[in-house]
Amino acid sequence: MNHKDPIAILRSHNLRVTDCRIAVLQHFMKTDHALSQGDLEENYSEFDRVTLYRTLQNFLEKGILHRIPDDSGFASYGLCFETCTPDGHHHDHLHFKCSDCGHIQCLEQTHVPKIKLPKQFQVDHIDLIIEGTCSDCQHA
Repeated sequence: MNHKDPIAILRSHNLRVTDCRIAVLQHFMKTDHALSQGDLEENYSEFDRVTLYRTLQNFLEKGILHRIPDDSGFASYGLCFETCTPDGHHHDHLHFKCSDCGHIQCLEQTHVPKIKLPKQFQVDHIDLIIEGTCSDCQHA
């Protein structure tokens, strides 16, 4: 995915180009951590909750974003890279959640280790979040 041009990304994923989609995608592109719908609502009061929700859902369906479950009960979302398509998300990386600031970051270069389960189980996806303190909070 070309991470520089939000309009090209939307078009390459067969999505209509709208002000909301451009704004949300640019926000993800300039942020170094995962975002929740609440984060977007705080920053984009010109778009209603339903529009933001639908934008996130469209981005999930088209392979632009992936959902990062969290113990808070609210999902966060991170940008997908070359691994995802509208047919499915193919993430094998870890996520790191800072216990101080709460930010979640994708650790793209750190992969989930292979896990062998008994034959009666079929894995659909693995979500692995490591919790600790990020470098910004360690130096604060």
